[in-house]
Amino acid sequence: MTWASIDLNADLGEGFGRWRLTDDEELLSVVTSANVACGFHAGDAATMRRVCAWAVERGVRIGAQVSYRDLAGFGRRSMDVPPDELAAEIAYQIGALEVFAKAAGARVAYVKPHGALYNRVVHDAEQAEAVVEGVKLTGERLPLLGLPGSRLHDLAEKAGLPAVTEAFADRAYTPEGTLVPRGQEGAVVTDAAAVVERSVSMARFGVVTSRCGQSVNVRARSLCLHGDTPGAVGLARRVRSQLEAAGVRVEAFV
Repeated sequence: MTWASIDLNADLGEGFGRWRLTDDEELLSVVTSANVACGFHAGDAATMRRVCAWAVERGVRIGAQVSYRDLAGFGRRSMDVPPDELAAEIAYQIGALEVFAKAAGARVAYVKPHGALYNRVVHDAEQAEAVVEGVKLTGERLPLLGLPGSRLHDLAEKAGLPAVTEAFADRAYTPEGTLVPRGQEGAVVTDAAAVVERSVSMARFGVVTSRCGQSVNVRARSLCLHGDTPGAVGLARRVRSQLEAAGVRVEAFV
């Protein structure tokens, strides 16, 4: 499947106190959707408030990036959280961000799991169901951003929540269409030209080449550009420029 348009999203607000990881203000001039850390893997109240205000100024949609409670591990360590507890923590994170989104004149527009939780809900139905239940607790039909074919999307659609497919410009894929784990060599694509080429291919043709050299269908409605990599802002601008040069409209999915 190909798209006449694509959303560009980035993980933002990934700082804590005086420590900042992402160049939020500059990236918000490029992306169309902002996955804002809600305090469990990164982020704090002041950061959420600041990023929401900047996003609204630039017409960028605000999404809640929810995760396991894992500040020390940046949310990249898989955890066995009881489903009821996880659902409550998902709702809690969305609710925290909603306060600042509303104060800035917007609303939380979608939800995206982060890190270990993102990868876990591709296959783990119990944890995926907990994420869906957490979104339902908010009382809103918020879209869930995730990998095509994930359990999260299956369960979201059964619950009446929109499922939005996502691809990654700078992450290596397995032949099955999942992401190569970060602990493995070559999991992150660091060559800027390759990232740009992959982005255009995914947006125009819905395909990407896996780490093994096989063609993989990705069917992406949104493309993630990681903000915590060196030169992230310049790379994001280059990706957007080349997408538009290829005739792809860059616009938010919500």
